[in-house]
Amino acid sequence: MIYTCTLNPSIDYIMNVEEFEAGGLNRSNQTFYYPGGKGINVSRVMARLEITTEALGYIGGFTGAFIKEFLEKESVSHGFIDTSQNTRVNVKLKSDEETEINGPGPEISAKLQEELLMKIRTFTEKDTLVLAGSVPSSLPDDFYVTMTEICAKNKIKVVADTSGKALEQLIGHPLYLLKPNHHELGELFGVTVDSKEKAAEYGQKLIDKNVEHVIVSMGGEGAVYINKDQKLFANVPQGKVKNSVGAGDSVVAGFLSAMAKEETMENAFRYGVASGSATAFQDDLCQQKDVQALLEQISISEIK
Repeated sequence: MIYTCTLNPSIDYIMNVEEFEAGGLNRSNQTFYYPGGKGINVSRVMARLEITTEALGYIGGFTGAFIKEFLEKESVSHGFIDTSQNTRVNVKLKSDEETEINGPGPEISAKLQEELLMKIRTFTEKDTLVLAGSVPSSLPDDFYVTMTEICAKNKIKVVADTSGKALEQLIGHPLYLLKPNHHELGELFGVTVDSKEKAAEYGQKLIDKNVEHVIVSMGGEGAVYINKDQKLFANVPQGKVKNSVGAGDSVVAGFLSAMAKEETMENAFRYGVASGSATAFQDDLCQQKDVQALLEQISISEIK
């Protein structure tokens, strides 16, 4: 089983306003409500790609109930821990510029922390845990490390899609897949990653530090894949970018879905890039037909 973990989920409330005026009365001409959180995005996309996952994390209240109901309608299994506190709402205002207001997360007690860790201790070497997003302030900042150490002891594959201190702390621990973007990779090593060659060079340093697969997303410039034997580059298809939220999560979902179907490494990389691009071209996360439509537009080449 593939488990995804979102420690601080949200409802993303998206409002489109033609001409936003600060301090005045503004009327939205279109609104959307989606369950938010990187791990939840991975689970939603993988369900659309016909791979079963279970979404984990902390939710509560009427907003948490909305998330569970939404996921159930999309046939996404979940095993969330109830905090008895309302899950946060994040407002994303889209006008000439995009403005975000993120709500505060819940307080996660030591008892609730242990409940999640106990769940992870039941996993086996056949399982994969996807750690996606940031660690909320109410948790120890090394909480991902604690989870990863449990997984290492029980030979559970760990996928990480995070940034900043949480990412730094994970380096050196055994990871199945790491997916930084080129900015996050550069910050990790104190350099500017502005080419596929540099992405491959510094991605290799992650391979040398106990990571099995690395995918570096570079926005419209493409993506780079690195393992101990290969360094590959993929272009991204042409299209109008409507939505940057969830594109990176879709890369992870596409790659893991293809690997679960025992595709070749090259095809899994192509599938990941197609999934990320398909989401970028949609208002919401990609559907399988969107991914399939882009596969032939993606060329894979070796980086010398």
